[in-house]
Amino acid sequence: ENKAMSFIAFLKENRVILDGGMGTLLQEAGLKPGEHPELWCITRPEIVTGIHRAYFEAGSNLVCTNTFGANCLKFDDSTLREMIFAGVKCARDAAEGKKDRFVALDVGPTGKLLAPTGTLPFEDAVEIFAKTVRLGVEAGVDAILIETMTDSYETKAALLAAKENSTLPVLVTNAYGSDGKLMTGATPAAMVAMLEGMGVCALGANCSLGPKQLVGVAKELLEHASVPVILKPNAGLPAVREGKTVYDVTPEDFAEELAELVKAGVRLAGGCCGTTPAYIAALTEKTKALPVLPVTEKQFTTVSSYTHAVKFGEKPLLIGERINPTGKKRLKQALLEGDMNYLLEQGIAQAEAGAQLLDVNVGLPGIDEPAVLAEAVTALQGVTDLPLQIDTADGTAMEKALRLYNGKALVNSVCGKQESLDTVFPLVKKYGGTVIALTLDENGIPATAEGRVAIARKIIAEAEKYGIGKKDLVFDTLAM
Repeated sequence: ENKAMSFIAFLKENRVILDGGMGTLLQEAGLKPGEHPELWCITRPEIVTGIHRAYFEAGSNLVCTNTFGANCLKFDDSTLREMIFAGVKCARDAAEGKKDRFVALDVGPTGKLLAPTGTLPFEDAVEIFAKTVRLGVEAGVDAILIETMTDSYETKAALLAAKENSTLPVLVTNAYGSDGKLMTGATPAAMVAMLEGMGVCALGANCSLGPKQLVGVAKELLEHASVPVILKPNAGLPAVREGKTVYDVTPEDFAEELAELVKAGVRLAGGCCGTTPAYIAALTEKTKALPVLPVTEKQFTTVSSYTHAVKFGEKPLLIGERINPTGKKRLKQALLEGDMNYLLEQGIAQAEAGAQLLDVNVGLPGIDEPAVLAEAVTALQGVTDLPLQIDTADGTAMEKALRLYNGKALVNSVCGKQESLDTVFPLVKKYGGTVIALTLDENGIPATAEGRVAIARKIIAEAEKYGIGKKDLVFDTLAM
């Protein structure tokens, strides 16, 4: 706890220099192709500790354990436990108890695609990450770094696992392609919306490209994020020369290019593939005199899907309301018969007609609303990339849908009734969301504007108790 608190305190006041590559250095030390680098925590701890130590000496404040691929898909339980404990010990030994030296549990992707795109069910992914996280927490890390994620859904699974199994600060970096998006389509703005909504301590980009090619991604992250931004680029692009992988950016150039982004506001900087302690030393040197810029609260009201974010307030937004059984006989019939195709047709038709968001409401007497809403949300995300509005008065259904939702949803709705506030806000705090707030309470809709404003103030005050800011509330004043 105390080290975790001291890492958060350190991050508040300081820039954080991260470490660089691990794989490249292990290969130089004799790691064979196809050999698991994580096993070296057990078999060659002196080499792993030596690499961590070299990064600390080069100026790193936070190093990542050599556990990138340490998960239960690759290793049995006892090996996994031994490996993570050994990995944490290697990093701790290198830190040598000096101040401002922190250790993060490194969590990489599973290597499998999540359903519906792939075959790994979402909750299975959460549990795979949870096993790694629980061991890291037990072994005594200061933070958790989820990195090199190329899919927003897998990122969400890992982040949920980290939040549900620890109280540590969680940092998340995604690997963006040369088009500035994740492999499954998310933009930096979409990732900021989802990750911030779920309460990350810092977020950013790592791997895939050199610092120059990540300028656009870094700027978009900085424009939208209200939390510190992380950047860990590669040493440029790889090429194979005389059977060895070499990178095309020198430590000097790397440090120079990354320092420009630090000047623009990047707060946690380090390197990924191809970078070595020499790169981190150059980066430390280049940035040590630069002022630490404050992280500012951005006032965007946004929701997101797994591809993009949608902002409120710039122009009117069109929300498709056809997937709502109120007064729609054909939809009622489809829901009672379990006919998902009819729902999907409605969703696609509204998207084609220009809707920017889709409302999803399956509330009908006589159906299992939590199960049907979860199924509808999952199915709709398979056919449209529009952000969804989760529309239900059933708290269980709302939680199921928000948990499975791949992005930051619009949540419909909360009102001034205490029961509504107590149900909706804890879910939004956990899963993220922008909430439609209705100015009515136990006594119905007030007759006067003042009466409605009073309810709005109450809703804002309740939201604040959960750390949900005004930008995540959209008021409907129920004009008659």
